Amino acid sequence: MPFAIRRHPEAFTLDPSSKQTKRITDDKHLAFIRTLPSVISGAYGCDACHIRYGDPVYRKKHTGGQQKPDDAWTVPMTRDEHREQHDGDERAFWQRQGIDPLRVARDLYAVTGDTEAALTIILSARTK
Repeated sequence: MPFAIRRHPEAFTLDPSSKQTKRITDDKHLAFIRTLPSVISGAYGCDACHIRYGDPVYRKKHTGGQQKPDDAWTVPMTRDEHREQHDGDERAFWQRQGIDPLRVARDLYAVTGDTEAALTIILSARTK
């Protein structure tokens, strides 16, 4: 089980972004993510699922229900897995899976378009 990182309560106070900050969109990356197998089950036919919770380790701010994260923060999951991800505490969902979705999303964005590298990242995430 992953260990918890203590976060200072003001961890994001120096972040210059706000609700008015335009999010970064990347339709080609989202299309690429949809071609990959689920990071959870390995099944195909996936959605590009955005990770909403924030983590200062990845310089990822939390985004609420009215705000979508940048498209770089996506992982492939089936529709049912995606629904479960957003049904309750998202961080707890990922802890139950034993997967660090922010690391996976970051790594997938770095290799977008390279299916072989992406499959290695996904397999590695599921076997830990």
